[in-house]
Amino acid sequence: MNNGIGEAVLLANVMGKRMAKVRAIDVVICPPFIALEAVYKATSGTLLRLGAQNMYPEAKGAFTGEISFSMLRDCNVSHVILGHSERRMILGERDEFINRKVRAALNNNLLPILCVGETETEREKNQTFDVIGEQLEKCLKDIPIKHSGRLVVAYEPVWAIGTGKTATPEVAQEVHAFIRGKLAEIFNKKSADSLRILYGGSMKATNAEALLSQPDIDGGLIGGASLVADEFCSIVETAEKLSL
Repeated sequence: MNNGIGEAVLLANVMGKRMAKVRAIDVVICPPFIALEAVYKATSGTLLRLGAQNMYPEAKGAFTGEISFSMLRDCNVSHVILGHSERRMILGERDEFINRKVRAALNNNLLPILCVGETETEREKNQTFDVIGEQLEKCLKDIPIKHSGRLVVAYEPVWAIGTGKTATPEVAQEVHAFIRGKLAEIFNKKSADSLRILYGGSMKATNAEALLSQPDIDGGLIGGASLVADEFCSIVETAEKLSL
């Protein structure tokens, strides 16, 4: 919940110009709902793709304050973040509800970015794999294998979001490898190997290369660093360099 329309457009303009030559990777920016249309116009003609920060699973109805998949498509959105830790922890969203959102997105031509991750307490109790495994099983329940190629998973160590803490590349890789193995159980190995898994725990320019060099970390779900154009663009440029 940062940046009004003018600030979002200014940020997107700077990003679009600096990343004009980026070709080897996909870059999606996810401004607040009110700025989606303006940011789309500002980035038209660039390689930046547009994502939303959330979505309600129903097409329409008495759900005051919510946004549907058809509304997002009207704003030229291609991706949508679902199950973000802040929505789980602050707004009480449960895996079963997130599953409805994931299925609705996939069935309506949107690419979901499904967030999973453990709290600091859960990590201290050695429950990381149990928690993430359960989240994946419940959030991906009844998702056909044919849709797996349009799914992105983001690992959010909740203890590293907004705290300045970051999992070491080795710790992050261990969890990403577990997630890929779990996805192979849910879908199959071929699908899991091709599915993108992003790291979403305080990635910034100074640690991006070490994290993105890990074999199972395919990209980043960037938080605070996305509000600073130079910082975000530096991460993107690092990701492209490593992909070439």
